[in-house]
Amino acid sequence: MAVDRRFYDELEARVPEARERQLFADLPGLIAHAIAKAPGIAEGLKGVVPGDIVNRQALAQLPVIRKSELMDRQKARPPFGGLNATDTGQLQRIFASPGPIYDPEGKRADYWRFARVLFAAGFQAGEVIHNCFAYHLTPAGSMLESGAFALGCPVIPGGVGQTELQIRVMADVRPAGYVGTPSFLKIVFDKAKELGVDIGSVKKALVAAEALPNSLRAELQSHGCRVQQCYASADIGSLAYESEAREGMILDEALILEILRPGTGDPVPPGEVGEIVVTSFNRNYPLIRFATGDLSAVLPGVSPCGRTNTRIKGWMGRADQSAKVRAMFVHPSQIADIVRRHAGMGKARLTVDRVEGQDRMVLACEIAGAADPGLAAATVESIQIVCKLRGEVVLVAPGSLPNDGKVIEDIRKLD
Repeated sequence: MAVDRRFYDELEARVPEARERQLFADLPGLIAHAIAKAPGIAEGLKGVVPGDIVNRQALAQLPVIRKSELMDRQKARPPFGGLNATDTGQLQRIFASPGPIYDPEGKRADYWRFARVLFAAGFQAGEVIHNCFAYHLTPAGSMLESGAFALGCPVIPGGVGQTELQIRVMADVRPAGYVGTPSFLKIVFDKAKELGVDIGSVKKALVAAEALPNSLRAELQSHGCRVQQCYASADIGSLAYESEAREGMILDEALILEILRPGTGDPVPPGEVGEIVVTSFNRNYPLIRFATGDLSAVLPGVSPCGRTNTRIKGWMGRADQSAKVRAMFVHPSQIADIVRRHAGMGKARLTVDRVEGQDRMVLACEIAGAADPGLAAATVESIQIVCKLRGEVVLVAPGSLPNDGKVIEDIRKLD
């Protein structure tokens, strides 16, 4: 079948149900491979029969691997916490992200799956790309470079900094586009204007690693440059990307996405904000139910561009919302524990503020129907048991709490 020229390959236009069937048909093999080759994953999946994990309900029973735990896992079992299924000596590169957290790169072409992302941003084979992501220790520069090579695009390895030199190279080589952070692209455009240097060949840009507010996108595009963004991580590579429709971000084809209530392994209802959790079909580093620590929500329907994969709203904040109250840390997982202790309790949100110099915790809990008269008092007791702290409880109707993914909101003003 001929590939629609609007798409990188035929996978992007699959019927959603066909994509789901294929992913879950492939999942047992991935799990079996991870159990056999990655001891850190095998420990967490002890007793799991891979052939039983054939749908979302079964997947949701498996433990979550949290990004916030990677440093401790890697210290206990260096360098990758036992999560790698390929021996260190058989890898192509080893990166060190801040922390440090070590990230493996296998020898597969387009290992991080960025050719698809670049294509959606308008890049075509033969176009020169100026890559201003970092090449030193962290993987961003390599991620984009390997995707560009797979797409057939030469790369100027600009890296970060040296703005005037970057501008001179752009003026001389005339790249078709830029990849890097949006803030640095603004610096480049502003400086080029100040210097009177023509870099008008840069007609397209793929940006990431920072927020892209509408005002900044409009300013960048005022230079005649089409700007789209993507969402990625050093552990997974490409997660989602904008198409020309710019209505949400489209999930990568090699991932299973779940949106979970922060601090739990429980999927949220469709459209509710929660933590992005992905299962990656990467046989070198088979992260199963990997919690990124980022918040987002699924958008209904498919993109107007014709790509049929799941769309998310993009980055909406961090799921790691722990707060220190009266010298004790309170975590989203503890709020989830409190909720599980009381039948009929739905979403909950702990607000931490400061009244007359003292920390105060108020837990708002959504309750369907008439609440048991003793529920509020029982929940106060649960807070004391789980958190070892005193707290107040307010019972509210379903839908009363904001759909922003926050489980703990710290509004203290500490002067």
